[in-house]
Amino acid sequence: MIKVENLVKRYGSLMVSNNLNCHFEKGKITVILGGSGSGKTSLLRQVTGLEKPDSGSVYFNGLDLTTMGRKKLYDTRKKMGMLFQGSALFNYLNIFENIAFPLREHTKIADNIIKTIVTMKLEMVGLRGTEKLMPSQLSGGMTKRVGLARAIVMDPEIIFYDEPTSGLDPISTGVIDKLIKDLNQALNITSVVVSHDIKSCFRIADNIIILFYGDIIAEGTVEEIKNSKDLRVKQFINGEPEGPIPFTRTDKNYLDEILFD
Repeated sequence: MIKVENLVKRYGSLMVSNNLNCHFEKGKITVILGGSGSGKTSLLRQVTGLEKPDSGSVYFNGLDLTTMGRKKLYDTRKKMGMLFQGSALFNYLNIFENIAFPLREHTKIADNIIKTIVTMKLEMVGLRGTEKLMPSQLSGGMTKRVGLARAIVMDPEIIFYDEPTSGLDPISTGVIDKLIKDLNQALNITSVVVSHDIKSCFRIADNIIILFYGDIIAEGTVEEIKNSKDLRVKQFINGEPEGPIPFTRTDKNYLDEILFD
């Protein structure tokens, strides 16, 4: 569904996408793993058309997002859903109006039909009956689920998740993981999940991409990643403090490597 070719993105002297090539298979859940500063969110912004790369292409159903005009890009993005890390709900709107917002903004659907659609989406995330509550009255896990209901309200072909389990307790994390898998199957959609939560990733992923400072160092199924011989992959998935991955970009060994190798 999405194919990335030779993607390059820099922020000043910082390389966040180093000639990346990857694809996100239709109907599958692909997890982009990596530590802080590895380029995960930057890649997500580029494949959703929120940010243009310095060079390279991002194909969505065969169309290059990087060369589209604004109107065509906006029309294409209507086929995408997004669950933001902080859920990004409107604090001044109740739950019903938050979920209905994309329908009111982008369609001319009658109010009675919007009500039915919102109720159905809330049912799918296990929150039917919360329509009149305000975001401030929700727990962190409930807020994520409302954000997910809004992400699917336009019946997208693909959903992007930015750290969907960040800040959640283990039970809420399990609920979100199950929802991602269940919705992917029930709606026959494609899912791309940005995360650094190893346990969550292994529960939901069909395919995994691991980024390391702008480079893809591993790509494959859960079992292939678990059995990887790459020391960087082993260190990351095992959470080991010592290894080839430095604690920060200013780590001396890392600087020696990029400057003199």
